[in-house]
Amino acid sequence: MHKGLKPFFAPRGVAVVGASQHPQKLGYGLARNLLLSDYQGAIRYVNPKGGVLFGQPIHARIEDAPGPVDLAVLLVPAEVVAGALEECGQAGVRAAIIASGGFSEVGAAGRALEQECLAVARKWGMRVVGPNCIGILDTHLPLDTTFLPPPGPPAGSVAFISHSGAICAAVIDWARGQGFGLSRLVSLGNQIDVNETDVLAAVAEDRHTRVVTMYLEGVSDGRRFVQAAGRVAQEKPVLALKVGRYASGQQAVASHTGALAGQEKAFNAAFRRAGVIRADTSEEMFDWARALAWSPLPRGRRVAVLTNAGGPGATAADALEAHRLTLARLGPETRAGLRALLPPAASVQNPVDMLASASPEHYAHSLALLLDDAGVDAVMVILPPPPMYTAAGVANAMIPIIQTAAKPVVVALMGERMIQEAMERLRAAHIPEYRFPERAASALAVLADRAESIGRSRAKPRVYPDVNRRRVAAILRKAGPGASGFLSERDAAAILAAYGLPTLPTYCAANPAAAAAAAEKAGFPVALKIDSPDIPHKSDVGGVVLNLTNAAAVAREVAAMLARVQVARPEALLNGVQVQRMAADGQEVILGAVQDDQFGALLMFGSGGVEVEGLEDVAFALAPATEEEIRYLLDSTWAGRKLAGFRSLPPADRAAAEEALGRLGQLAGDFPVLQEIEINPLRVLPAGQGALAVDARIRLIHPYSEINHK
Repeated sequence: MHKGLKPFFAPRGVAVVGASQHPQKLGYGLARNLLLSDYQGAIRYVNPKGGVLFGQPIHARIEDAPGPVDLAVLLVPAEVVAGALEECGQAGVRAAIIASGGFSEVGAAGRALEQECLAVARKWGMRVVGPNCIGILDTHLPLDTTFLPPPGPPAGSVAFISHSGAICAAVIDWARGQGFGLSRLVSLGNQIDVNETDVLAAVAEDRHTRVVTMYLEGVSDGRRFVQAAGRVAQEKPVLALKVGRYASGQQAVASHTGALAGQEKAFNAAFRRAGVIRADTSEEMFDWARALAWSPLPRGRRVAVLTNAGGPGATAADALEAHRLTLARLGPETRAGLRALLPPAASVQNPVDMLASASPEHYAHSLALLLDDAGVDAVMVILPPPPMYTAAGVANAMIPIIQTAAKPVVVALMGERMIQEAMERLRAAHIPEYRFPERAASALAVLADRAESIGRSRAKPRVYPDVNRRRVAAILRKAGPGASGFLSERDAAAILAAYGLPTLPTYCAANPAAAAAAAEKAGFPVALKIDSPDIPHKSDVGGVVLNLTNAAAVAREVAAMLARVQVARPEALLNGVQVQRMAADGQEVILGAVQDDQFGALLMFGSGGVEVEGLEDVAFALAPATEEEIRYLLDSTWAGRKLAGFRSLPPADRAAAEEALGRLGQLAGDFPVLQEIEINPLRVLPAGQGALAVDARIRLIHPYSEINHK
């Protein structure tokens, strides 16, 4: 368990500082819950007013309370919390939950109080959860340090970690109604000390916990969270609801990569690296948690649907396809068994429609046949209220079969009042049930995703030993930032070349005559590009001309280009033009990297060109990237998939694109000073011929300093 956290989850004694005799006070509710939880350790009450509560004395000071006391729960006014922590430290308490509000959530004065509390805690080597939190709850120890109204949640196998106390209260009540229990619950509040990453491993190592769920408003240390979550997710599923995905506040950026790499793209990339499953809604997260806690994992994505009506079966088929699941092809023995069992008019193709007359025995025996089929990985049973039988009777017939199956079965229990008893029996048997096929399909999909993620290699990022870090460092020391933080394109190309990324020779020319001479040297046909650190998107101002075949044309076009760019961007610094030999034909993609404040370097791949932001055919991964992540970047974008060839496009050199991504990711990881790197386009040549970085831009972090090189 993480250093200093054991007293939160296995305290020998708990002191309630701020315990109250008044039934309407939170200090009374906290003391009551601790007592009602049947906690077996010492319980002590502290309040300067003294008195008696639940037959025990209320001590004026914590040092007067007999030990051992490992954990103190503070529910006193914010302005006296630091003093109470000091007394706890003097008494030997090494863990505290500050349930009190009135801290940073109310402004600057509250933030100052938090710093005062943190200083006291560090003085005594004390770990602190909160302030402004609900507390910690363990249904198996048992322990309840919350002040919420009883009863608490039933004991179960789903843990919940939350930045919001109000969400905790709602989840506890909702869990009771939904029929699933919690193992541990941690409300983190303002997190002046203990944060979501600290408690993740401590919660997950609980033997009663099978699934960890998290309500996150952010993370305190991105890369540390990824490492911790990655270790946990190898053993147990981790589900996260990250809120605030549509919050504004994106900083102004100068590249396509920077514009597209928002906070949520970074979180998605981080969750994917760690194996965390991201939910879009609270309901979805707990739908998935029930399935993961109660069901075996499937071997694949082939699903059989068992129903007593055609409409729900068709709905299920659509929902399964939407979640990248497939309808299983039933074997001949399965179909023969179904024909022998069901009426002649029943459909024995998948979805299997037993007709409205289906009995509990029809459901049970058909389900057994489907589960025995080697081509079936999972089963969805659809159960609207049967016209001639009770839904509870059908549920009772299926429960023994589902409980002994090695494959997952979810039930779409359609209806409300007429399926209540069936719902209760399925929940009591720990069989996931949902109101409609769409939710059931979503649950099956997350089971399949989890099975695939376990099989996915947790290999370390690809490393290229031939890169020249010293060369890059030398270029950075010599160049420094330009007027807007951009390196010259010559330096950008040199940096890419130092990391083994193929670039075209680039010649810089200040005037038409010099450009014509450079073109002769480069070899025709050539491309011209405006050379300016202030113009990131050259095409927008007429700063690109292609396929020039002679020196006279080059001189003429350079003069025209300089004139029109001067008119379009009079404030821009113009160094002249750049001359490159035209690259061979190929498919054009964009590669990029950007430094995220939370998670460090992000790698991007997608459709390039001037419309990249409009198309948004891009995907992101943490950098440096693993081989699996590089394959994901290509497979999840149209730009990557069409490298295999499309219509008149011949297959391109996918291996070269993958290597370029790997090398770019290593560069971004090695040099955090490189705020944005963009290769647009990377021209991927026909299969076996490699790729070329046709245009590249690199922007340094500003303000720039030598410390960024280290």
